[in-house]
Amino acid sequence: MKNLLLFLLTIVLLSCNSESNQPDVVFNKYDETAALEAQQNHENPRMKFKLFQSKVLDMNEVFKPFNAALSAFSEEEYQSLKPLIIEQNIPTIQGHVKEGKLSYEKLTLFYLYRIRKFESDSTKSLNAIITLNPNVLEEAKQRDKDRKWGILSDVEIYGMPILLKDNINTEGMPTSAGALALQNNKNTEDAFIVKKLKENGALILGKANLSEWAYYFCSGCPLGYSAIGGQSLNPYGRAKFETGGSSASSGTAVAANYAVAAVGTETAGSITSPSSQNSVVGLKPTTGLLSRTGIVPISGTLDTPGPMTKSVTDSWIFLNAMLGEDNKDPKSFEMPDKDFGDMEDGFKGKKIGVLTYLLQDSIYNSNVNKIKEAGATIVEVNPPRVGLPGFLTLLNIDMKYDLPHYLKSDADKNVTVTSVKDVIDFNVKDSILRAPYGQQLFEGIVKDTTSKKQLESIKVTLKENGRSYFNALKEENLDAILSINNYHSAYSAVAEYPNLTVPMGYKESGEPVSLTFVGLPKTEGKLLILGYAFEQLTKVRKLPENYQ
Repeated sequence: MKNLLLFLLTIVLLSCNSESNQPDVVFNKYDETAALEAQQNHENPRMKFKLFQSKVLDMNEVFKPFNAALSAFSEEEYQSLKPLIIEQNIPTIQGHVKEGKLSYEKLTLFYLYRIRKFESDSTKSLNAIITLNPNVLEEAKQRDKDRKWGILSDVEIYGMPILLKDNINTEGMPTSAGALALQNNKNTEDAFIVKKLKENGALILGKANLSEWAYYFCSGCPLGYSAIGGQSLNPYGRAKFETGGSSASSGTAVAANYAVAAVGTETAGSITSPSSQNSVVGLKPTTGLLSRTGIVPISGTLDTPGPMTKSVTDSWIFLNAMLGEDNKDPKSFEMPDKDFGDMEDGFKGKKIGVLTYLLQDSIYNSNVNKIKEAGATIVEVNPPRVGLPGFLTLLNIDMKYDLPHYLKSDADKNVTVTSVKDVIDFNVKDSILRAPYGQQLFEGIVKDTTSKKQLESIKVTLKENGRSYFNALKEENLDAILSINNYHSAYSAVAEYPNLTVPMGYKESGEPVSLTFVGLPKTEGKLLILGYAFEQLTKVRKLPENYQ
């Protein structure tokens, strides 16, 4: 009898141990047939999706390193931490850490728990995450220890969990650009901006989904789709509103509070578009202010990374944490004055240009009036009618040469593709899995025979036309010109002008819309001051309803 009792007790203990080693939440594939059929009725052709879920990504494997820690982190603890973290800016969160209400480890656990909570729910998943840093909890614990000794603890980005768009090299994590051709791009050095973030104590939480190859791959395909990550979805309207692209999930993840902030990249609208669509603050800096080394490229002429945050304050902090001149980037420069000025300067005495034809938009018009009432001088601007001839040619030829350079110099040596043509050939072997929407733009790159000499002429014309479009900035001595969303991103891209987009409201449908400040090169500080004034004046950003 005694032996029987011992045997039964052993079985119970083994059973308990077995259960404790199982994850509390399991990511299950769901039947998306009905949802896809309904999607074919969408009025936007780009939203007639062929699939939602990734066919290659297993989120159970992504979360495996955190199962034990998350099993010990309860729903009650998650709920108790929400007021300290959700929608709070970096200085506020740092204040909670200093007061002892929060630790960097708990902050990181909170985000991991929140990501798993929503991404494992088939009715709320945004397909926002491609991979997570398996060491992030240990790194967070180390930040807590180092803070006690005063190591970097006064740097505001210190200990903050950050997501990176998955075209930015990160040691210890793959960098796929969303493409199966780069699935084995695992052993790389940190991109220059990632090194700067780590030097300043930031925590790299993981990698965000994106439009594959930064949306210079297929033509007319959905924004936010990648073969690795599946279809990114907008938290303000899942499969109803576009996510914007190509930094799609850098926008959706910040909007849903999956991290403190995220890094996006832009060639022409790829930060401002998803920031606007997801009601977050997006800064596209002057080309060269932030290094591009270690980032999968489209165009060495136009590409730039930039911060995507919930507030202008965080954008300011995040930008500073990535600054630094990079000798490997020919466009890189050191910001001569990192003291951007007083955030409280506001609109008084400022001269702001507004585009006359946009005043027909009621949300834009209403916000222009608010800015005028706040003390700004409003100048109506009618830009000259100039086109952007050869814009796609610029992207084609730049990528034709810049991508092979990245693959040779910055990619894992186990990556077998060496050119755009190689990627096309790789995808053709299983196009349903690797390129379900086609690869028309890549095919166009291969066919484009423009010479480098012809390209230089195109670049000169594009830059002149882009700057001509915004000539009122100089002629009228304006502090900024106001646009909507990414309406004029191509013009500011070729002009190499910075943009800052800030939430300004929501359409009747609930779709977010943003005000975009366009300025002269190296005027990020001025744009941030104006953006902060506008943000404080309006305070319209709200958390998506189903992601409270």
